[in-house]
Amino acid sequence: MRLYFASGNDHKKKEMSRLLGGYELILPKEEGIEFDPDENGNDFIANAIIKAEALYSIVKAPVLADDSGLLVKALGGQPGVHTARFGEDEAGRKLSDSEKYMLLLDKMKGVKDRSAVFVTALCLILSDERRFIIQETCEGSIAEAPSGTSGFGYDPVFFISEAGMISAELPEGDKDKYSHRGKAARLMRLLIDMEAGK
Repeated sequence: MRLYFASGNDHKKKEMSRLLGGYELILPKEEGIEFDPDENGNDFIANAIIKAEALYSIVKAPVLADDSGLLVKALGGQPGVHTARFGEDEAGRKLSDSEKYMLLLDKMKGVKDRSAVFVTALCLILSDERRFIIQETCEGSIAEAPSGTSGFGYDPVFFISEAGMISAELPEGDKDKYSHRGKAARLMRLLIDMEAGK
């Protein structure tokens, strides 16, 4: 089964392709499709649906969309649905991954309760009437300083409670076992396998 992946993020495609092993994921840009929907939902599920519906309306073929983010308790759940754009309003420009997580660390200076959770929502659209949604989490906390070289995004500053390590310190295969996206993708793969007759 070929799946259009409603994203422009090569890192996410690589990770999701690994998690869904055996299924071909196609980014819109790889087929010359302009894709930049307004992600104005109030939560991750709403944004995943927005992206999936936007791409499905163009390709009319199976579409998978993901929306993920980091919720930090001490920051009232921020950055939340704005995780990918964190700090851009203050800076007036797009920030690199390292700039985003350093800004987060700056906001967390002196904060004792550093608990946080990563959330992933996946939306699979197979036809106008057939849709599946899965949401999963990865519990943890914000580290005092970045560490590790694996992963992307906020991985260098997110300590995974279950693993007892910072996300960016884990090899890809080990990270998949604990990560929000790994948990959600494993469940989604069961659905896709059923559709593919596996």
